[in-house]
Amino acid sequence: MSDPQPVYLSDYQPPDYQVTHTELTFDLDPTATRVKARLTIERHAQAAPQAPLVLNGEHLTLRSLELDGRSLAESEYQLSDTQLTIGEVPEAFVLESEVEISPSTNTALEGLYQSNGMYCTQCEAEGFRRITFYPDRPDVMATYRVTVVGDAESEPVLLANGNPVERGELPGGRHFVTWEDPHPKPCYLFALVAGNLHKVEDHFTTLSGRRVTLQLWVEQENLNKTDHAMASLKRSMAWDEQTYGREYDLDLFMIVAVNDFNMGAMENKGLNIFNSAAVLTHPDTATDAAFQNVEGIVAHEYFHNWSGNRVTCRDWFQLSLKEGFTVFRDQCFSADVNSAPVKRIQDVSFFRTAQFAEDAGPTAHPVRPDHYIEITNFYTLTIYEKGAEIVRMLRNLLGWEAFRLGADRYFERFDGQAVTIEDFVGCMAEVSGLDLEQFMRWYAQAGTPEIDANGEYDYANAVYRLTLRQRTPATPGQPVKQPLHIPVRMGLVGTKSGHDLTLTLNGESLGKDAVVHLTDDEQTFVFTDVPEAPVPSLLRDFSAPVKLHFPYSREELAFLLTHDSDGFNRWDAGQRLAMLALDDLIAAHRNGVEKVMDGRVVEAFRTLLTGPMQDKAVLAEMLTLPSEAYIAELQPIVDVDAIHAAREFVRQSLALALREEFLAVYQDNLSDAAYAPSAEQIAQRSLKNVALSYLMSIEDDEAVALCEAQFAAGHNMTDVRHALTLLAHSDRDDLAAPALKTFGEKWAHDPLVMDQWFTIQVTRPQADVLERVRYLMQHPAFSIKNPNKVRALVGAFAQNRVNFHRLDGQGYALLADVVIELNRLNPEIAARLVTPLTRWQRFDEARQQLMRQELMRIRQEPLSANVYEVVEKALA
Repeated sequence: MSDPQPVYLSDYQPPDYQVTHTELTFDLDPTATRVKARLTIERHAQAAPQAPLVLNGEHLTLRSLELDGRSLAESEYQLSDTQLTIGEVPEAFVLESEVEISPSTNTALEGLYQSNGMYCTQCEAEGFRRITFYPDRPDVMATYRVTVVGDAESEPVLLANGNPVERGELPGGRHFVTWEDPHPKPCYLFALVAGNLHKVEDHFTTLSGRRVTLQLWVEQENLNKTDHAMASLKRSMAWDEQTYGREYDLDLFMIVAVNDFNMGAMENKGLNIFNSAAVLTHPDTATDAAFQNVEGIVAHEYFHNWSGNRVTCRDWFQLSLKEGFTVFRDQCFSADVNSAPVKRIQDVSFFRTAQFAEDAGPTAHPVRPDHYIEITNFYTLTIYEKGAEIVRMLRNLLGWEAFRLGADRYFERFDGQAVTIEDFVGCMAEVSGLDLEQFMRWYAQAGTPEIDANGEYDYANAVYRLTLRQRTPATPGQPVKQPLHIPVRMGLVGTKSGHDLTLTLNGESLGKDAVVHLTDDEQTFVFTDVPEAPVPSLLRDFSAPVKLHFPYSREELAFLLTHDSDGFNRWDAGQRLAMLALDDLIAAHRNGVEKVMDGRVVEAFRTLLTGPMQDKAVLAEMLTLPSEAYIAELQPIVDVDAIHAAREFVRQSLALALREEFLAVYQDNLSDAAYAPSAEQIAQRSLKNVALSYLMSIEDDEAVALCEAQFAAGHNMTDVRHALTLLAHSDRDDLAAPALKTFGEKWAHDPLVMDQWFTIQVTRPQADVLERVRYLMQHPAFSIKNPNKVRALVGAFAQNRVNFHRLDGQGYALLADVVIELNRLNPEIAARLVTPLTRWQRFDEARQQLMRQELMRIRQEPLSANVYEVVEKALA
């Protein structure tokens, strides 16, 4: 399995053969499921007449093979571990095969597998080859007719894509259901689910008057956790009709919740399979963040019905064509139904922490990579989140009306086809008349562009000169970068008036908020008729996924924090102001000198706490300090101990100086109203819990009493989990131990809540965490075969920067041990889990050596292609 070979975009060729219709029959059995396939196949017009038929197939036992009704002798085909090749076939024919597979032993959770006795599939990206012999590539699109046969008692529910057209009883206590999907689709969108499930049903009437049946299928004990997902689905359908004019195209839409799933969810045509964590919610068991996450994921997978299903990818290099576009769509949906400023702040905060880190690491790659070894390694933040930012830039460049016209043209022109990123951007260029050739570099160049900005005000001539210089650091395989087309949205805030000034550029009035276009390495923009000295507000609403460097003074940042009309940039000014103070404190810690809190940060926070802020959700974000992970991304060398000490010092200093203000905010936002995941209530809880976090950082008696009371009240999981986290992360074991025990005993029956319990414990700053991780890995609620458990326990521990990066290297060793074990069980999860070790170059020499040592230990194992690719890049 080691030393696999890369696949190159430049080598793409259309398939020699196209499957036009697929008929499948599944006779389910845990260890010996029989799959009969009847494929109607035609030679592609461009294929050579003598081209052999090559089908993908892995972990399949071939039982029979017929071509046009004639059984093939073994001499007429070649069978390997990964392919079935038939040397001579006619131009059009029917191929029938029967294979045997073992769902119960499929720990990779790709293809057909069992989850708690339930059969389910995951075929994206290349899981279908584990089901039957097939051209497993996205540009082979066929209609499907699928018959599922199962035990009537243990599998009373038999689901597949499309509409049910036939069902009946069979001898031996078995039964069947036949499904037809009239829309051609690639095999990665195939889905099957069978088991003892119960449904929640509702209906949605489309704008054209069609009545669509909506079904959520869950295990019986989860029936009371589906209301929010169903409501989210109906909101998503209405939003897509109103915003993009896209109606759902079948009579039935189904979602199934499964416990063992590598991803969050999957957009299989008409039968979305969801990780249970991405669909089940209840106020007693799910936090506000979980409610919002479920809403966003339900929307994302539904939106894929057009941006991914009706129009799909020609090849996997085009993955962001569907994922980046759909993430942008779900972000806009969530912004529309919740708080738009908070949604943007949260998305960018996550992006700048996680995607920037990906861009700066050894696995950096373009949004459309030019090669890969294992495609599942490219389901990354770059493909999804950076891809979404590129689509957002397109929307802003064209304006909404032209962008909508471009989307309409794209959906209508390419409906039922597998296409490329050029096809999508080409539609946008056609409707707008814009030349987007330079813009396409965003898809081809890896790395995070950086803008160095400087401004100068000419008092005598009332002129402001803004100079912008762009550069993109070298990334693996791309040492030289070309200039990008970067839209910089901006304003000038007058220092006397405190208001946005009118922007006049080249004699044209642009209003008080405009976009300037940086297309060269360096450009100077000269604004005239500027009546007073301004402070520039740059990159408003994070108008491009870049790092911005401008020499703001602390006084200027405090000014923007108070006066900027752009909510995102007000938040960002506060983050920058806090970062300057943190930089000073990190240096003080390293040099062993006394730490002194910057009074300007204290006064800025005092103004926020006592001022007339209307949006509590935005205020909560503005009061939240940069995370340790984000601080680390801004340091030349990551000093985990200094970063932790500096951030804790700022937190405690603010709490001591502003104790009464935080206490007043907490008291003002207490409520005993019945829980609702509404924007207003979420904002209120968020602000209250931010205040409680500061109060608990000094652990005085009053703060502890408030925290314990909030935990004991059990009003909703958001408040309970937050209070438990503060108690469990305190330095007092008399607070942590009883709270953790109470919570664990109460929720031992609920797997998703126990995942929260795991994460809270392994993210503690206390030094006993490594031993706690080892102990919890033996807990009955943990299973290394369940991706959710692995992410909640081991993945969360790897984000505990102080304890994972222990100087004895034991945190690294534990992660490497788990990766090695998972490499044999579930290579996809193993490859994702190893990521923290791959960023070894960002740390001090001692930690670098320890991390490389564990990577080399992993490399000595017989590795899957997934883990091999990641580790090889990290060690290169």
